Amino acid sequence: MPKPIARRPLLQPAKPLRSLVCAAALLFVTTAGAAPTREPEPELRLLMKQAIESATSFDDPRLAEVWLTDMSGRIAKHAPKAMPDAATRLRFLRLLHAEATKAGVSPELVLATIDVESRFERFAVSSVGALGYMQIMPFWIEQIGKPGDNLFHTPTNLRMGCTILKFYLDKEKGSYVKALARYNGSIGKPDYPYLVLDRLIRRWTR
Repeated sequence: MPKPIARRPLLQPAKPLRSLVCAAALLFVTTAGAAPTREPEPELRLLMKQAIESATSFDDPRLAEVWLTDMSGRIAKHAPKAMPDAATRLRFLRLLHAEATKAGVSPELVLATIDVESRFERFAVSSVGALGYMQIMPFWIEQIGKPGDNLFHTPTNLRMGCTILKFYLDKEKGSYVKALARYNGSIGKPDYPYLVLDRLIRRWTR
Protein backbone atom coordinates (compact mmCIF):
# COMPACT_ATOMS: atom_id res chain seq x y z
CA MET A 1 0.00 0.00 0.00
CA PRO A 2 1.23 3.60 -0.61
CA LYS A 3 2.87 5.44 2.30
CA PRO A 4 0.50 7.88 4.04
CA ILE A 5 0.82 11.54 3.18
CA ALA A 6 -0.12 14.58 5.20
CA ARG A 7 -3.77 15.57 5.21
CA ARG A 8 -4.40 18.59 3.03
CA PRO A 9 -7.36 20.67 1.82
CA LEU A 10 -9.61 18.99 -0.72
CA LEU A 11 -8.06 19.09 -4.17
CA GLN A 12 -10.15 19.81 -7.23
CA PRO A 13 -8.95 17.46 -10.00
CA ALA A 14 -8.48 18.78 -13.47
CA LYS A 15 -11.45 18.19 -15.73
CA PRO A 16 -11.03 15.95 -18.79
CA LEU A 17 -11.85 18.94 -20.99
CA ARG A 18 -8.86 20.80 -19.60
CA SER A 19 -6.56 17.97 -20.69
CA LEU A 20 -7.94 18.19 -24.22
CA VAL A 21 -7.31 21.93 -24.32
CA CYS A 22 -3.77 21.35 -23.10
CA ALA A 23 -3.33 18.69 -25.76
CA ALA A 24 -4.39 21.11 -28.48
CA ALA A 25 -1.90 23.66 -27.19
CA LEU A 26 0.81 21.03 -27.33
CA LEU A 27 0.48 20.98 -31.11
CA PHE A 28 2.61 24.11 -31.00
CA VAL A 29 4.41 23.92 -27.65
CA THR A 30 6.56 20.98 -26.56
CA THR A 31 5.87 19.74 -23.04
CA ALA A 32 8.91 20.53 -20.89
CA GLY A 33 10.62 17.46 -19.52
CA ALA A 34 8.16 15.01 -21.06
CA ALA A 35 8.12 14.72 -24.84
CA PRO A 36 11.23 13.57 -26.73
CA THR A 37 13.59 16.38 -27.69
CA ARG A 38 15.25 14.64 -30.63
CA GLU A 39 13.90 13.82 -34.06
CA PRO A 40 12.28 10.35 -33.86
CA GLU A 41 13.97 7.43 -35.58
CA PRO A 42 12.19 5.95 -38.65
CA GLU A 43 11.05 2.96 -36.58
CA LEU A 44 9.49 5.25 -33.98
CA ARG A 45 7.80 7.29 -36.70
CA LEU A 46 6.22 4.09 -38.02
CA LEU A 47 5.12 3.00 -34.54
CA MET A 48 3.56 6.39 -33.89
CA LYS A 49 1.77 6.35 -37.25
CA GLN A 50 0.34 2.90 -36.50
CA ALA A 51 -0.69 3.94 -32.99
CA ILE A 52 -2.46 7.06 -34.25
CA GLU A 53 -4.27 5.21 -37.02
CA SER A 54 -5.54 2.55 -34.60
CA ALA A 55 -6.43 5.00 -31.80
CA THR A 56 -10.14 5.13 -32.55
CA SER A 57 -11.08 6.73 -29.21
CA PHE A 58 -9.83 10.15 -30.34
CA ASP A 59 -12.03 12.59 -32.25
CA ASP A 60 -9.04 14.14 -34.02
CA PRO A 61 -5.86 12.32 -35.18
CA ARG A 62 -3.84 15.40 -34.22
CA LEU A 63 -5.00 15.08 -30.61
CA ALA A 64 -4.10 11.40 -30.72
CA GLU A 65 -0.57 12.22 -31.86
CA VAL A 66 -0.09 14.91 -29.21
CA TRP A 67 -1.57 12.90 -26.34
CA LEU A 68 0.24 9.67 -27.16
CA THR A 69 3.59 11.41 -27.60
CA ASP A 70 3.17 13.50 -24.45
CA MET A 71 2.04 10.65 -22.20
CA SER A 72 4.65 8.28 -23.60
CA GLY A 73 7.30 10.79 -22.59
CA ARG A 74 5.80 11.12 -19.12
CA ILE A 75 5.79 7.35 -18.58
CA ALA A 76 9.40 7.19 -19.79
CA LYS A 77 10.25 9.83 -17.19
CA HIS A 78 8.30 8.44 -14.23
CA ALA A 79 8.42 4.67 -14.90
CA PRO A 80 11.52 4.08 -17.05
CA LYS A 81 12.13 0.53 -15.82
CA ALA A 82 8.52 -0.63 -16.16
CA MET A 83 8.16 0.52 -19.79
CA PRO A 84 11.60 1.21 -21.26
CA ASP A 85 10.66 1.09 -24.94
CA ALA A 86 8.40 3.36 -26.96
CA ALA A 87 6.51 0.55 -28.69
CA THR A 88 5.28 -0.87 -25.37
CA ARG A 89 4.27 2.56 -24.11
CA LEU A 90 2.33 3.43 -27.27
CA ARG A 91 0.42 0.14 -27.32
CA PHE A 92 -0.39 0.54 -23.63
CA LEU A 93 -1.53 4.15 -23.97
CA ARG A 94 -3.73 3.40 -26.99
CA LEU A 95 -5.47 0.63 -25.03
CA LEU A 96 -5.74 2.77 -21.90
CA HIS A 97 -7.30 5.70 -23.73
CA ALA A 98 -9.78 3.42 -25.49
CA GLU A 99 -10.87 1.64 -22.31
CA ALA A 100 -11.07 4.85 -20.26
CA THR A 101 -13.10 6.57 -22.98
CA LYS A 102 -15.41 3.57 -23.31
CA ALA A 103 -16.01 3.54 -19.56
CA GLY A 104 -16.41 7.32 -19.35
CA VAL A 105 -13.38 7.94 -17.12
CA SER A 106 -10.61 10.50 -17.58
CA PRO A 107 -7.57 8.74 -19.12
CA GLU A 108 -5.33 10.96 -17.01
CA LEU A 109 -7.09 9.82 -13.82
CA VAL A 110 -6.50 6.22 -14.88
CA LEU A 111 -2.81 6.97 -15.45
CA ALA A 112 -2.53 8.54 -11.99
CA THR A 113 -4.27 5.54 -10.42
CA ILE A 114 -1.91 3.11 -12.15
CA ASP A 115 1.05 5.26 -11.14
CA VAL A 116 0.11 4.83 -7.47
CA GLU A 117 -1.23 1.27 -7.63
CA SER A 118 1.46 -0.54 -9.61
CA ARG A 119 3.98 2.02 -10.88
CA PHE A 120 3.17 0.68 -14.36
CA GLU A 121 4.37 -2.85 -13.58
CA ARG A 122 2.23 -5.23 -15.61
CA PHE A 123 2.82 -8.21 -13.32
CA ALA A 124 2.53 -6.37 -10.00
CA VAL A 125 1.00 -8.40 -7.15
CA SER A 126 0.00 -6.75 -3.88
CA SER A 127 0.25 -8.28 -0.42
CA VAL A 128 -3.50 -8.97 -0.51
CA GLY A 129 -3.46 -10.53 -3.98
CA ALA A 130 -4.48 -7.62 -6.21
CA LEU A 131 -3.07 -8.04 -9.72
CA GLY A 132 -1.72 -6.07 -12.64
CA TYR A 133 -1.59 -2.43 -13.64
CA MET A 134 -4.78 -1.39 -11.84
CA GLN A 135 -4.42 -3.91 -9.00
CA ILE A 136 -7.67 -5.79 -9.55
CA MET A 137 -8.73 -8.35 -6.94
CA PRO A 138 -9.44 -11.77 -8.51
CA PHE A 139 -13.00 -11.87 -7.16
CA TRP A 140 -13.92 -9.18 -9.70
CA ILE A 141 -13.66 -11.79 -12.45
CA GLU A 142 -16.74 -13.43 -10.96
CA GLN A 143 -18.52 -10.07 -10.80
CA ILE A 144 -17.82 -8.46 -14.19
CA GLY A 145 -15.54 -10.90 -16.01
CA LYS A 146 -15.86 -14.30 -17.58
CA PRO A 147 -14.17 -17.67 -17.02
CA GLY A 148 -10.64 -17.68 -18.37
CA ASP A 149 -10.04 -13.96 -17.91
CA ASN A 150 -6.44 -13.17 -17.01
CA LEU A 151 -5.86 -10.06 -14.92
CA PHE A 152 -2.30 -9.80 -16.23
CA HIS A 153 -3.75 -9.44 -19.74
CA THR A 154 -3.46 -5.70 -20.37
CA PRO A 155 -6.83 -5.09 -22.11
CA THR A 156 -8.66 -7.15 -19.47
CA ASN A 157 -6.95 -5.39 -16.57
CA LEU A 158 -7.59 -1.92 -17.99
CA ARG A 159 -11.18 -2.72 -18.94
CA MET A 160 -12.02 -4.02 -15.46
CA GLY A 161 -10.14 -1.24 -13.67
CA CYS A 162 -11.84 1.51 -15.69
CA THR A 163 -15.25 -0.12 -15.24
CA ILE A 164 -14.78 -0.39 -11.47
CA LEU A 165 -13.51 3.18 -11.18
CA LYS A 166 -16.45 4.50 -13.22
CA PHE A 167 -18.90 2.54 -11.05
CA TYR A 168 -17.53 4.19 -7.91
CA LEU A 169 -17.46 7.63 -9.53
CA ASP A 170 -21.14 7.28 -10.40
CA LYS A 171 -21.93 5.91 -6.95
CA GLU A 172 -20.22 8.89 -5.32
CA LYS A 173 -21.78 11.40 -7.75
CA GLY A 174 -18.45 12.30 -9.36
CA SER A 175 -16.41 12.79 -6.19
CA TYR A 176 -12.87 11.73 -7.01
CA VAL A 177 -11.92 11.54 -3.32
CA LYS A 178 -14.78 9.24 -2.33
CA ALA A 179 -14.59 7.12 -5.49
CA LEU A 180 -10.85 6.57 -5.15
CA ALA A 181 -11.27 5.64 -1.49
CA ARG A 182 -13.79 2.99 -2.51
CA TYR A 183 -11.51 1.78 -5.30
CA ASN A 184 -8.68 1.33 -2.80
CA GLY A 185 -10.89 -0.03 -0.02
CA SER A 186 -9.96 2.84 2.30
CA ILE A 187 -13.29 4.62 2.83
CA GLY A 188 -12.97 7.36 5.43
CA LYS A 189 -9.19 7.59 5.00
CA PRO A 190 -8.14 10.39 2.63
CA ASP A 191 -4.45 9.49 2.26
CA TYR A 192 -4.84 7.29 -0.83
CA PRO A 193 -7.24 9.57 -2.75
CA TYR A 194 -5.04 12.61 -2.06
CA LEU A 195 -1.97 10.72 -3.25
CA VAL A 196 -3.66 9.78 -6.54
CA LEU A 197 -4.93 13.33 -7.04
CA ASP A 198 -1.49 14.73 -6.27
CA ARG A 199 -0.01 12.46 -8.98
CA LEU A 200 -2.83 13.44 -11.34
CA ILE A 201 -2.08 17.13 -10.98
CA ARG A 202 1.72 16.98 -10.77
CA ARG A 203 2.48 14.27 -13.32
CA TRP A 204 -0.40 13.70 -15.72
CA THR A 205 -2.23 16.98 -16.35
CA ARG A 206 0.38 19.78 -16.27
